Amino acid sequence: MSRAVSSDNPPRIAGIDEVGRGCIVGPVVAAAVILDPLRPIAGLTDSKKLTEKKRKLLAEQIKSNALCWAVARAEASEIDTINILQATMVAMQRAVSQLEYRPDAVKVDGNRLPALDMPGEAIVQGDLLVAEISAASILAKVARDEEMQTLDRLYPGYAFAIHKGYPTQQHLAALQQLGITPQHRKSYAPVKKYLV
Repeated sequence: MSRAVSSDNPPRIAGIDEVGRGCIVGPVVAAAVILDPLRPIAGLTDSKKLTEKKRKLLAEQIKSNALCWAVARAEASEIDTINILQATMVAMQRAVSQLEYRPDAVKVDGNRLPALDMPGEAIVQGDLLVAEISAASILAKVARDEEMQTLDRLYPGYAFAIHKGYPTQQHLAALQQLGITPQHRKSYAPVKKYLV
């Protein structure tokens, strides 16, 4: 059933973004957020432009003030099976499906839309331009960074808490010295060469 849209009943727009496509370990994490127009949040922008402290503060505000939000993921094993682009789309679909309210439309950061049964728009640099996408980028980034803290404790020596899973010199040196973990993406070139 479609809802009549009026100023009292604005359309529910979900912003969607992901974090971790360029990493070589761990899941790709997506978030979907429908903001509450009556509870605006100041300071929303691309999560990469914020300090870790500011991101965490905004994440708490988003969780408290948004109409609804959800964070979902696709695991490293799924990325290796279906590739990173498809896994990213799956994580986005999962995030939308977990929202408490069904969005009337979605706005996604980037140039591709996941297959969803509602209208959508892909917006390059959307995390900088659209508040809902900014909010999603912040939630996804905070969630994935927390994941990296956990992996850092599980697999000491890789410095996951520092480089967050990106293929930095430090990370590649640890791979060479310690080998791969079960969380590494085995289809990625820097990891593949250490497969026995």
